[in-house]
Amino acid sequence: MRFADPVYLLLLLVPLGWAVARWRDRRAVPVERIGFPGLPFLQGAPVTWRARWPWLPDALRMLGLALLAVALARPQVPHEVRQIRSKSRNIMVALDISSSMKAGDFQPGNRLMVARSVLADFTRERKGDLLGLVIFAGRAFLQAPLTPDNDLLGRMLGKVDIGMLPDGTAIGTAIATCLNQLKDLPPAASAIVLITDGANNTGKPSPLVAAEAARAIGIRIHTIGVSAADTTAPDKRFIWRAGGRTPDRLTSGDEAILKRISDRTGGRYFRATDPQALKEILSAIDPLERREVKISETRDYRELFGFALGPGLGLLAVGLVLGATRLRGLP
Repeated sequence: MRFADPVYLLLLLVPLGWAVARWRDRRAVPVERIGFPGLPFLQGAPVTWRARWPWLPDALRMLGLALLAVALARPQVPHEVRQIRSKSRNIMVALDISSSMKAGDFQPGNRLMVARSVLADFTRERKGDLLGLVIFAGRAFLQAPLTPDNDLLGRMLGKVDIGMLPDGTAIGTAIATCLNQLKDLPPAASAIVLITDGANNTGKPSPLVAAEAARAIGIRIHTIGVSAADTTAPDKRFIWRAGGRTPDRLTSGDEAILKRISDRTGGRYFRATDPQALKEILSAIDPLERREVKISETRDYRELFGFALGPGLGLLAVGLVLGATRLRGLP
């Protein structure tokens, strides 16, 4: 069960406060009172129900108000729930958008432009698969959670650009963000595709710690290093932070780290030296086994406020009538 408007449950404080106030009033000694002579001859007389239940009208009114508050909160239960059986791959793409991705060694455009274009083609071919996107630089950000809507993911890819996040390369953080999306799905049908052109230099956890977490839950990580064999054509519109030097090339040490990440999780490392190589690599990342996933989808909810509204109004009315007639007390 759920409440469509749970904020109205705060109104339960009204009857609760009323009950506390009445309890305190009954325990307090009146400031002014009328004294009556003792009537010892009445001690053995039977006590009527009217004398036993003087608190009943207030109790009914309080309970009625509480039920009205619950009715306003609109309790609901699932009315139409269906099980969807889906055989799909679950792929999270982690895309580096650090400043070095603006290098012009991939033509046409730069590393990021080519990666976005190739990834757009990759997503369009994944019909029936669940795809998600994490972008990272100095921090990682979930650009799109896992979704079967490939068109939506393509539009989200088109909005990705350098400068959206503080500069840096937080590979371990990006992997951890991807794992958070995949941790509850069948690991044999789940994988992470990491695209970067540099080494980790910021963020937590470290890449190898994140890779160990992926290995522990059975998620494969395929890493792709994007960098031409000879980086000599920087984008002239971009000012490199080291005084106009050409962009960094992916070093053997950087590749060794990326390969360790993949090997540790049962994935593969690829080196993309040009756009065509990147396309071929993404096409090769397809031997993931499709597993059947059961998804419960709630399409409608049944309103239950009537079960609280009717009794609440009834109790409120009965309390008011009793308080004004049979159980009426002195002011």
